[in-house]
Amino acid sequence: MNYMEQYEEWLSNPHFDETTKAELESIRGNDKEIKERFYQELEFGTAGLRGIIGAGLNRMNIYTVGKASQGLANYINKVGGSERGVVIAFDSRRMSPEFANEAAVCLAANGIKAYIFESLRPTPELSFAVRELGCIAGINITASHNPPEYNGYKVYWEDGAQITPPHDVNIMDEVKAVKDFATVKTISKEEAMAAGLYEVIGSKVDDRYIEELKKLVKNPEAIKEAQKDIKIVYTPLHGTGNLPARRILREIGFENVYVVPEQELPDGEFPTVSYPNPEAAEAFELALKLAKEKDADIVLATDPDADRLGVYVKDSKTGEYITLTGNMSGCLIADYEISQIKEKMGVPEDGALIKTIVTTNMADAIAEYYGAKLIEVLTGFKFIGQQILGFEESGKGTYLFGFEESYGCLVGTHARDKDAIVATMALCEAAAYYKTKNMTLWDAMLAMYERYGYYKDDIKTITLKGIEGLQKIQEILETLRNNTPTEFGGYKVLSVRDYKKGTITELSTGEVKPTGLPSSNVLYYDMEDGVWLCVRPSGTEPKVKFYFGVKGTSLEDANTKSAELGKEVVDMINNMIK
Repeated sequence: MNYMEQYEEWLSNPHFDETTKAELESIRGNDKEIKERFYQELEFGTAGLRGIIGAGLNRMNIYTVGKASQGLANYINKVGGSERGVVIAFDSRRMSPEFANEAAVCLAANGIKAYIFESLRPTPELSFAVRELGCIAGINITASHNPPEYNGYKVYWEDGAQITPPHDVNIMDEVKAVKDFATVKTISKEEAMAAGLYEVIGSKVDDRYIEELKKLVKNPEAIKEAQKDIKIVYTPLHGTGNLPARRILREIGFENVYVVPEQELPDGEFPTVSYPNPEAAEAFELALKLAKEKDADIVLATDPDADRLGVYVKDSKTGEYITLTGNMSGCLIADYEISQIKEKMGVPEDGALIKTIVTTNMADAIAEYYGAKLIEVLTGFKFIGQQILGFEESGKGTYLFGFEESYGCLVGTHARDKDAIVATMALCEAAAYYKTKNMTLWDAMLAMYERYGYYKDDIKTITLKGIEGLQKIQEILETLRNNTPTEFGGYKVLSVRDYKKGTITELSTGEVKPTGLPSSNVLYYDMEDGVWLCVRPSGTEPKVKFYFGVKGTSLEDANTKSAELGKEVVDMINNMIK
């Protein structure tokens, strides 16, 4: 059926409720809107579902969530995992509780027990709960930092990480095999509870999660000594981080924690920001205002599902607050954590620092300095989780730290996804430790630049919405793939990694060798002077991203080089989309 036939089918089919039909009637005659909603099914990809909330095939609604849950249930039953159950969490977004319940009753109707949190919880706690409860899988209803009109459905496997091969592809196939929404099984919540297949969970898992985090504190004595002199401003950006972030800081000893009152309570409309993303300066406006009033040392923001942490630190010499990119905060925590491991017990011979391919090369320098192995994985924290699982299964490899440039990191192995709650704890602990050395976090960052080099990394993004936008994104990648540039911004390209083809090509010799990583539609250019550029489409938004990094002789030199290269990248993008 074409999109108009699909539209009429939803309007006439008795399976769809009257509220859904009323919404669809309201767009009758709007061909563009009807096409956007019905030209394709909302794709169940390697991370699950993510899309705009609304009625239609290409939207997040109880029917598309039900179909995804039926496909997941079919796979769980095929692999014999139904006895272990599935844990479900959700965030503060529109329809999150409803979607979580829809998933739970579908699983129950398929004979699979659902453990569902009583109220909103952060993503890392869901990751923790999968292993804590011994479940075969987990579902998290969240769209992370997307605008308010979005929601999503992330699937985790028994190791607590988001699904990776072969489970991701197999689950995708099962979801695609559900052709008729009427075949999605469901029962009422009451029936599911009566059958022992729907259990509400909460404080016991919370307590265990916090208990595991507290074990990761390296220097409790430094917190005890310095916490009274450290002021922390925190905002959960209307999301899930408020209670767990405040709790962990309180329980490890921090007293001077100030929460932005306008952003404290959960609200799926995100009324104080247009985009609840800790990468965006706008998200920090209220927090920085409070920080100046309180003379805070650190300003922290977690995104709505509390897996990513944004940071500002105070420069005591100028009194200004300086933003730390995800690369900077990741390196700051990595250096602190690994230095303390080295000091207290020595870095294990098989110790590894893990980063994604678009993460700063300063990570490589940190690993080298401490004699640790540097492991590079594809973009997506699930690949870091996959490495941790590999260490466990093989008995070889000790996880030291893992992070990605997009403000996500993981201290410890209690979870297998990025964790902004433990990152909040670790960064505040580091602030206390450096305070005992008469240093601020910014002083520690400057010391790292002196030790490792002045790395500067940035990203340029272009958003191309709709059907035409998706086509244009693919055209950009294919144009670059078929016509390898010889230079970017005056820097000669030395080699190109094509992760879709799985090849690394040395341009001077033509030598080709394998990347050693799974196939992914990503291009990476290594250039002279340690400069690099990576191009990839976003996996969750209609965007194409251009990541790049330089290394300067000073902060000023690195900033200048980065700005110049960034301008060249923007000009290139604009020329390609004309």
